[in-house]
Amino acid sequence: MRIGELAERAGTTTRTLRYYESIGLLPARRTGNGYRAYDEDDLRLVRQIRTLQDFGFGLEETRPFVECLRSGHPDGDSCPASLEVYRRKLAELDDCIARLSDVRRQVGAQLARAEQARAALEAAATVPGGAPEPRCELTPYDPSYDPSASDVAAETTPRG
Repeated sequence: MRIGELAERAGTTTRTLRYYESIGLLPARRTGNGYRAYDEDDLRLVRQIRTLQDFGFGLEETRPFVECLRSGHPDGDSCPASLEVYRRKLAELDDCIARLSDVRRQVGAQLARAEQARAALEAAATVPGGAPEPRCELTPYDPSYDPSASDVAAETTPRG
């Protein structure tokens, strides 16, 4: 199959396939007239790369899986190097989950403190003699207001 068909069947673009070729992940055989030629094994290889990328693996992390497939294994998961990449990725994910859990706990604690402070303000505002709720008074905007004109008016007004 040609590159366009491989891209379509693998759910990617020809540009991506050319990039995979340039970094050595996807070998390209050439026909007599110079076209790239691919087979079902190449399709399986590209699908393996895409699946791993969907899981968050970087392209370099897919290399052991690609090499496993190229060496004749029925899937890229069965080689020791692939298993090691899975183990490292799981450890990385566990670390990320732990950090996110810690951040979640901190945000929850901050929310609880903020809610307590808000409740205390509301309680103080409703108790006689308690602290009054802060108020803001807004003066409507008057586009005809000219501050320099009011200064002139104050200076020219006779004082009595």
